[in-house]
Amino acid sequence: MKNGWIAAVEDNYLPDRSEPVLDSLFHQYERVLVESLIASFGMDFLIVDRHGGDVDTIHNVRQIGKDGLMAYKNKDNEKAYVDNGSYDSFIYHHDAGYIETNRSVSSKRKAGELQDAYTMEPIARNGKTDLDHVISAKEIHDDRGRVLAGLKGTELANSKDNLRPTNPHTNRTKQAFTMEEFLARKGHEYTEAQQKNMRQVDEKARAAYEAKLATAYYIGPRFAKDMTLAAANVSVEMGMRQTLGFVFAEMWFAVKEEFQRISRPMDMSRFLDAVGRGIKRGVENAKKKYRILFSRFLSGSMAGGLASLTTTLANIFFTTAKDAVRLIRNCYVSLVDALKILLINPSGYLFGDRMRAVAKVLATGASVAMGITVSEAVSKTHLSALPVLGEIIQSFCGTFVTGILSCTLLFYMDSSNEINHLVRLLNELHTIDTDVKYYQQQAEQFEQYAAQLMRVDYRTFRKQVSSCETIADKLALAVSGGAYRAALEEAIAVMKIDVPWEGDFDSFMDKQSSRLVFR
Repeated sequence: MKNGWIAAVEDNYLPDRSEPVLDSLFHQYERVLVESLIASFGMDFLIVDRHGGDVDTIHNVRQIGKDGLMAYKNKDNEKAYVDNGSYDSFIYHHDAGYIETNRSVSSKRKAGELQDAYTMEPIARNGKTDLDHVISAKEIHDDRGRVLAGLKGTELANSKDNLRPTNPHTNRTKQAFTMEEFLARKGHEYTEAQQKNMRQVDEKARAAYEAKLATAYYIGPRFAKDMTLAAANVSVEMGMRQTLGFVFAEMWFAVKEEFQRISRPMDMSRFLDAVGRGIKRGVENAKKKYRILFSRFLSGSMAGGLASLTTTLANIFFTTAKDAVRLIRNCYVSLVDALKILLINPSGYLFGDRMRAVAKVLATGASVAMGITVSEAVSKTHLSALPVLGEIIQSFCGTFVTGILSCTLLFYMDSSNEINHLVRLLNELHTIDTDVKYYQQQAEQFEQYAAQLMRVDYRTFRKQVSSCETIADKLALAVSGGAYRAALEEAIAVMKIDVPWEGDFDSFMDKQSSRLVFR
């Protein structure tokens, strides 16, 4: 596995047979712990996870003032709400839409065709009626979601979906309460059937209202722009996080090797020199692995972008907490690496080995997620309140859980007889990868052959071919043994062949001491 963050572990994961298995396993624990600490915990300062994600949604802005952690993500949206001003009843009740609907209701009443929208009772021609805002005009005016969508409150409040005729008593006692609030106070004045109808009228009005807001905002350019910018920012941040995590891991192990080489007792000068040499060598090692660096950045960017989009879409329906956002990000890192192995298979695994590699990446991702969960749980205890030590304990607990789970699962997948047997069976299956691997081998052989041909001197080769063609023609035209022999002797002379005899061939062969030695 060359592209996953556990590549450094897997390259030399199998235990050293010269040492106890547990000692070898704990050496791998060390590596995973360091990788986890740096990549999944130490580099998270590069990304600021926000309660409710990075993009304003209708659902989330409505939580402002109710949820102490919720705030606007875009300052322009916050300014728009401040500029919305206070509710003015006069403006809403003298809007053209309100006046037109009121005129239509009055005509139906005079014609004896009007029914109370709430009580379902007929209204007499000479009866009194009021026009009620199902969703109160004040609620619509103060709705942060409506302001976010950029729609006029007067148009929404006075739309045909939201205005209903009713008796003056119901309208004036309902006031600006929601239907549920009103029924909780005055429900005893109405029958069960009337209460049920009133709730249905309210649900229908709210469904139409929410549909207008969602269409205006989520299909509009502002939301698309904010979502794209948020995804781009998180993509770059995650790419840098994964890249720097790899570089710092290389530096850590290089510094560790330098420490192991220092003779004892160690003084401060040699200690600082070792640190300097280790950091320099670690950076050089990372530079040499530029392909892996680019792969880490690309994988991190893809994971960050997908995580941001997922978080934004989730916040349309519910609020994601900061720890949930972090979990989504880290899960996508593993998911991207797993999909890369599953769909692209850059290392050319056989089917069984590929399935095991995918399982390893997913298992490691699950371990990281568990570590983050533990870290967040510790942050809510009194331990996190300890000065200085609080953050250290929190990081250590999360990293320790990640390391233990990762190494245990990886060790099991590599050493389990059942897993290895299953992998061997899957490797024997004929898949498209089998054909791809065969053609890749053929392509490599053709490349080697082409490289050899490129080294041939073309002019000399053509001259030799022409000479061989002339000799072949003379041999073909020979009609007697003498002529054939003469052609052969000419060929030997022209091609400067080192023959294993001297002088006349027949005389040479008549001597019993002669030996033919071909070189």
